[in-house]
Parts: sequence; C-alpha cells; structure tokens
Amino acid sequence: QVRLVESGGGLVQPGGSLRLSCAASGSIFSIGVMGWYRQAPGKQRELVATITSGGSTSWSDSVKGRFTISRDNAKNTVYLQMNSLKPEDTAVYYCCMFMRGSNYWGQGTQVTVSS
Repeated sequence: QVRLVESGGGLVQPGGSLRLSCAASGSIFSIGVMGWYRQAPGKQRELVATITSGGSTSWSDSVKGRFTISRDNAKNTVYLQMNSLKPEDTAVYYCCMFMRGSNYWGQGTQVTVSS
C-alpha cells in the first residue's frame, strides 16, 4: 500500500508565499517522477511541475519563475515552493508519484490566494 500525504496549503494574500510538502509512505521502491498538479473550480486538472529522481525539472509556463520544485529522495518527499502568488493560483494542489509503472495521487491540499 502506497500513501501520499500533502501539507502546507492555506490562505495567503496576493504576492505571498507558501510551501507545499508531499511525503510518500508504504511500499516505496525506486520512485520515478514526482510532481504537482492543480485543479481550480470548474477547470480540468493541470500540470504544475515535475521532478525526476535525478533532479531534472519541468514547469507549466504559468508558474515558471515563481514556483520551485524539489525533492528529498531519502525522505521520499517532494516540495513546491510557491512565491509571488496570484489569485489565479487558487486551486486544490495534488501530489503525484510515478513508481513501478503506476501513478499514485495524494488527497489534495487547498491553496487560496485572496486579499
């Protein structure tokens, strides 16, 4: 059984920062790509950023230069540092992990950017 648990979401003012964390636990072996997706109300889930086990990253154009993804392989944890947040960043953020041919998802954490 594999479990992903996100934390760090909340309410922040425009221009503020938040750091999301996602820890994987259970039968963990040879994690591949880890990443973050988000889903705003009434919209489809979209990719935010991904990071490979070797540290290579990819980004959505909408967050490039503002968000930073990182991971700690020893802790099976991926992070998303979000700076210069905008109201349009408001969404439920989901952690995703690819391992041994399967995708695993967290339960999501709400991020609300509002004054």
